[in-house]
Amino acid sequence: MRTTVGIIGAGPAGLLLARLLHNAGIASVVLESRDRAYVEHRQRAGILEQGTVDVLRAAGAGERMDREGLRHDGIELRYAGKRHRVDFPALTGGRSVMVYAQTEVCKDLIALQLKEGGPLLFEAEALAVEGADTPSPRVRFRHEGVEDVLECDYVVGCDGFWGVAREAVPAPVSRTFERTYPFGWLGILADVPPSHDELVYAHHDRGFALLSMRSPSVSRLYLQVPEGADAEAWSDDDIWAELERRFETADGWRLERGPITQKSVTPMRSYVHEPMRHGRLFLAGDAAHIVPPTGAKGLNLAVGDVVTFARALTYEKETGSAELLDAYSATCLSRVWQAERFSYDMTTLLHRAPDATPFEDRLQLARLERLASSRAAETDLAEGYTGFPFG
Repeated sequence: MRTTVGIIGAGPAGLLLARLLHNAGIASVVLESRDRAYVEHRQRAGILEQGTVDVLRAAGAGERMDREGLRHDGIELRYAGKRHRVDFPALTGGRSVMVYAQTEVCKDLIALQLKEGGPLLFEAEALAVEGADTPSPRVRFRHEGVEDVLECDYVVGCDGFWGVAREAVPAPVSRTFERTYPFGWLGILADVPPSHDELVYAHHDRGFALLSMRSPSVSRLYLQVPEGADAEAWSDDDIWAELERRFETADGWRLERGPITQKSVTPMRSYVHEPMRHGRLFLAGDAAHIVPPTGAKGLNLAVGDVVTFARALTYEKETGSAELLDAYSATCLSRVWQAERFSYDMTTLLHRAPDATPFEDRLQLARLERLASSRAAETDLAEGYTGFPFG
């Protein structure tokens, strides 16, 4: 097989890249190791930044999102029994976010790719990227029990931290930056309408909690738990009781309970791989960077990467200049590190470290009081949450 761009991974990044390239008249082939059902049902992020929403609409993938997604114009911070709302449009010149699950983004993009785009091969396991530093890189893959080779002009690795793309960057030219947090998130899906119409981020001396949602009838909630905690060790009643404690407010607000349909524990990490390009191999999304979920940045960072690549390749096609392709890594990393900073700030603001001292506890409360009393501090949070500009 031969194509212009070989895309490894059919998550939202790989699928959106294929769509952007199709719209620019550039051929691609997408290789995905899992089957279609798995891709369309794996639970991941659910918050889309303003820039991501705009890109999906411009790509022709926004119709169902606009019909079924939930626009949010702010978030609520809770601490010491208090409630404070951060008004995004008022602080950012009209920007907001959209609650629309990654699973739904993937369904929309898969349908478009199968209807209008180039080949999308499910259960096609990428085995290796070869010749990344040559004019003709190749992806060896296995599909339907047969090994094959995809010859490309460029390869984009959207295959996550454990994929083969990142492994193809030689160790001598790689630098990695990492932080592991001493806690995780116990996340649940529950068949109950959300108890608040916007996301609630709660700081509590027992640990962080987040109230989110997937739809008007399905709630998504999280609890800070110790690193390595077992989700099955928590009974449903214990989870609801702990959520109620952490969301408690002085005005008597109540959390509605419902049947829990799914629960799992997510570890918390920050990770960056530099550079994000080696020869004609480009890394995107979790293949290059991971953020703790507190700042809702993971999916949106991946979108920023593929938008940057698609613009750069389109520019080369139209002008013959590789200037933007050569700048890909630096352009993406500028945005990545701002998102890493924002996610770190949100994580350390709201979570209680296991070894936190009374002095550090008071500092967290002082930071939250600053957000509640300073428009400048609020604006910085709102600008970060609604998204940094793409490239």
